[in-house]
Amino acid sequence: MACGSCGSVVDGKPKGCKSNGSCTTGGCEKLTVFDWLSNMTLPSGQTPFNIYEVRFKNGRKHFFKNTENLTISMGDIVAVEGSPGHDIGIVSLGGELVKVQMKKRKVPFDSDNVKKIYRKASQRDIEVWKKARARELETQRRGREILGGLGLKMKLSDVEYQGDGNKATFYYTAESRVDFRQLIKDLAKTFSIRVEMKQVGARKEAARLGGLGSCGRELCCSTWLTDFRKVTTMSARYQQLSLNPLKLAGQCGKLKCCLNFELDVYLEALNNFPKQEKILATEKGEAEFVKMDIFKKLIWYTYKENRSKWYKLSLDQVLEIITLNKNNELSISLEEYQSHIDELPNIDFENAVGQDSLTRFDNPKKRRNRNKKRKKTGK
Repeated sequence: MACGSCGSVVDGKPKGCKSNGSCTTGGCEKLTVFDWLSNMTLPSGQTPFNIYEVRFKNGRKHFFKNTENLTISMGDIVAVEGSPGHDIGIVSLGGELVKVQMKKRKVPFDSDNVKKIYRKASQRDIEVWKKARARELETQRRGREILGGLGLKMKLSDVEYQGDGNKATFYYTAESRVDFRQLIKDLAKTFSIRVEMKQVGARKEAARLGGLGSCGRELCCSTWLTDFRKVTTMSARYQQLSLNPLKLAGQCGKLKCCLNFELDVYLEALNNFPKQEKILATEKGEAEFVKMDIFKKLIWYTYKENRSKWYKLSLDQVLEIITLNKNNELSISLEEYQSHIDELPNIDFENAVGQDSLTRFDNPKKRRNRNKKRKKTGK
């Protein structure tokens, strides 16, 4: 989705509001939730739900109570209760859908974590908020210099200022426990602010920073993925993928989350396949599993005594051999089974107008006839 400020102009070039998801049009922020109950009226006698969902930088969202009965709608900039002071955020959701989101995140309606909405942000609040956001990049750069001087084994990934500019949250990643008490003192003294350190995992760090994956699209974790399920190498094994860390690892250095997306389809298809440990008994000897093509239903086997050659069999043929082995019968050789497989026709592209020529756009070189030139000069 895109807002009016981010939309394209007549010539197709994007305008680019450069607000990085902070514009107030309600359709530009990350992880936008469509309020499909907005046009529906509540039953008679029922009061509107007074808790709203407010989002902050990088999709961080919290719930706040509207104790002052303010007229609030999605996209409004509000000043909410902070710790300490106040913070500035954008209302991302309101109404009955907030109940669903709170139940999903297991947040009770009367929880102490649900703080108050003070007021709608004034022009002064917005100016202070924008100045604080503009300081984040320089604070992050300077913070990394201080971190390097102390020699701590941690990585400072992001900085987020509170709306009033009196507090900053430093997000970091570390493989082991780090004593950053001196770091907090140096940061507070350098920037004259209240400092809070918050550790994030490698996946959440990639979600906050964003980027492009190997598929060419924006990272799923920074656009729509909200829950990070455990990914193991068994997901790659079930899909017959090579266990190459360079290909299976994402930007976060962990296994790609997309390995789980199609796993259920593969597991369902594998129910019809025999186990890979199954040994086939033939007239020529015992054969063991090599590899398979799940969706084409093809399996490759090789003889134990001669592993130099692989034999391609269909799933039905393998099941037939297994049935014979259960009846204590030997099947025919794998060569005879392979000869009965119908080969798929090779699709070849025709040369319509010289499309397969790599030099079809090159200018033809003119041949120089030196004999003619000599004759002309002799005359």
